[in-house]
Order: sequence, then C-alpha cells, then structure tokens
Amino acid sequence: MKIVFFGSGRFAVPALERIYRSGHEIVCVVTQPDRKAGRGLVLSPTPIKKVSGTLNLRLYQAQEANAAGTQELLVQLQPDLLCVVAFGQILSGIILAAPRLMAINLHASLLPKYRGAAPVNWALINGERQTGVSVIKMVQKMDAGPLILQKSLGIEESDDALSLEGKLAVLGADLLLEALGLISAGKCRLIEQNEAEANFAPKLKKEHGLIDWHDPAAQIFNRVRGCARWPGAYTYYKGRALKLHKVKVMPEAPAGETAAKKPSPGEVLTICKQGLTVASAKGYLLIEELQPEGRRRMTAADFITGHKISVGDLLGDKI
Repeated sequence: MKIVFFGSGRFAVPALERIYRSGHEIVCVVTQPDRKAGRGLVLSPTPIKKVSGTLNLRLYQAQEANAAGTQELLVQLQPDLLCVVAFGQILSGIILAAPRLMAINLHASLLPKYRGAAPVNWALINGERQTGVSVIKMVQKMDAGPLILQKSLGIEESDDALSLEGKLAVLGADLLLEALGLISAGKCRLIEQNEAEANFAPKLKKEHGLIDWHDPAAQIFNRVRGCARWPGAYTYYKGRALKLHKVKVMPEAPAGETAAKKPSPGEVLTICKQGLTVASAKGYLLIEELQPEGRRRMTAADFITGHKISVGDLLGDKI
C-alpha cells in the first residue's frame, strides 16, 4: 500500500521504522516544523524528521496540516492510507478523506479510556495497573473512531512516563503493522467504541506537576512517575522549586515517629544518605533523587551535603 505517515514525537519513531521495513511504500512523511527547545532555545527537528532523513524518505513539514499545501500534496500522491502517530495536530475531515481507503491512528491507551494528548502520563498519575495501545479508523472527533485492533500491557511499579512510553511505542509499532496487514487483505473489522466508557487525558500543564503533601504518599508517587520529563513533579523548599525525580513509598513510619506525634504534611522526618523521608497526609515518601531550582539532578546524599536542610523543615510552601 502507498502510505503517507503523519508523525512528530518519539512515540511515532518505532512505528515509522517498522512500516519502512515491512515492504509497504511510504510515499511521504508529514511532520511538524522545527521548534526551539532546551535551555538554549536551539531550533530542533522533530524525532520523526531525524529518522526520515536517515531512511531517505520524502519529508513535508506542515506549519498547519490542514492548509491548502497539505491537501495539494495528498491529491498529488494519491495514497491508499494515512497513518497518524503522535503527530500533534488535529486533522480536518478533508485530510482524513484524502486516502483511497482510510486514515488510521495509533494511540497509547486502551480506547475509549484516556483519549487526548497525554494518555501515558494520566494512566500513571491515576495509578492504573494496565494500559495498552489501540489502532483506530480516524473520524472527525478526536480519538473516537472505531477500533481496528487493541493490545494491553501491564504497568510495573518501576515504570514512569518515559519507560512506559517506550514500551508502548514498540508494542504499538507491531500492532500497527498487524492492522496494515488486515487492511491490505480486506479483512479489517471495525468495532465502535463505547462512548459511556470514554474519559480524557488532556495535555499536561506546569501546574499538574505541583505536589500536594496533603495527598497520600502513593498518590504523590504516581504523580512523580506520570510527570517525568514534562512538567516534572515539584515542590518548594525555602521558597525555591525542588523537582523530585525518584521517590519511594515507605510502608512504615520512620524510627522514632509515634502515633502521639503526628507529623505535618510535607515535614522532613529523617535525613540520611539513602534519602529524605517526608510525611504526607497518609504514609511517607522517601526522596532518593531530586533537582534544586537552577541546578542539576542529584542524589539525596549530594543534596544534603550542599544544603542546610534539617529534620522538621517543611516542603511545599512557596513563600
């Protein structure tokens, strides 16, 4: 089949590589423009642009994917299929109707759960134990098209947004290739999603990473996992932001803590080279790796060496 691949983010890379190796013809890759990124705001290509160059694929960068230029390109190419994976823009009905067969999308959740831009993050933040990938036929409504294939994946306690996205990207690439085989053979069976089970995973904002020490320790642990990379889970110490990278839920109170002395949420209870033990509304959190504002990521031992933190100090107050 002649395929136009729409993709931008890291999640789309294994899918593009698998299709390239499969024998299907990728007639063009559509991705977003280069953007400024990093502390130096250096103009950087999308991960899909980098891979497309390595594979010597025709590339089209669309500032606005629904503009006339994209429509003209698709008329010229006459693809059988559009494959959309982590592209980052909502496609119009005109674009979706352009291929001879259909437009399909690989999504990192078990639809209809977690429709939207950040399904991996919200599955972790909400403490899900299972997620997966879905291939759907695209319709005008976001992530609402009929299902072609799905496959589930268990979420491990050690997973964060980075590791889980990587696992799902590989799983999804294989599932997408399987879906292409069904479509090519005319054996694709479409199953409508159950709208009553739908929920949403909106794009994360900076404030989604803010830790509330009045939450249970397990909930804070999930927020740290789900906000890895962006926006990062953070609290405040002496008025400055403190990003938490690696934490662990402690099942018991630290030695010396008794029921007679109930600590305040965010109170530092113990300090040692293994980490800082901090109280939450329910349970305790061991902070093992963290990053002070304007500094590098470091172990708790390094942080303790360079900062005058004491037992009884409170995390969480911005002032």
